[in-house]
Amino acid sequence: MDRIENSPKGGKLGEPVGGAGGSYLDGQLLIAMPVIEDERFARSVIYVCAHSSEGAMGIILNRPAGSIDFPELLVQLDIIDDEDQIKLPADAEAMKVMRGGPVETGRGFVLHSSDFFIKDATLPIDEGVCLTATLDILKAIAKGKGPRHALLALGYAGWAPGQLENEIQENGWLHCPADADLIFGRNVEDKYERALQKLGIDLAMLSNEAGHA
Repeated sequence: MDRIENSPKGGKLGEPVGGAGGSYLDGQLLIAMPVIEDERFARSVIYVCAHSSEGAMGIILNRPAGSIDFPELLVQLDIIDDEDQIKLPADAEAMKVMRGGPVETGRGFVLHSSDFFIKDATLPIDEGVCLTATLDILKAIAKGKGPRHALLALGYAGWAPGQLENEIQENGWLHCPADADLIFGRNVEDKYERALQKLGIDLAMLSNEAGHA
């Protein structure tokens, strides 16, 4: 599963969708179902950043990057000096680093609110959400001049044309509209459960059903 494709927005909210027709899922969330056992994607919530007939890419929102924190990353990238870590704005100091997916894991992608824009570098995705993958946005955040809301992800998730439809038809994914808290909220541990609740699905019931499948 390293890539995305035509997943229509149509159909019942929260119902797995598939097929060749329909619109694309830009700006929507994908929620992994229990049948997805690949540890890279199990219980993941993914924000779809780009989606077309040629494929798509998304950012996993609920996989912290472990021991890597944002201030240390800024030092590694020579954006700030080691001693400047203590001078960072509170938002920059607290910003979490996510594992965005298994593709290009050495590259950083910043999902952020639309109050920040770099010409020829920022991709508007949906109302209020953009993606920027240049060092300039990290420099702006370090100076306190970045977007109001932001999430840094290392790598991204992607699917080849037709692959996501197959996974959806096999009940691999649900989808729902995104909201700012699910994208940018810092309490990442319960994002999966909250995304399911947004669709009226109880995690305990889902787990029980999967256990009896």
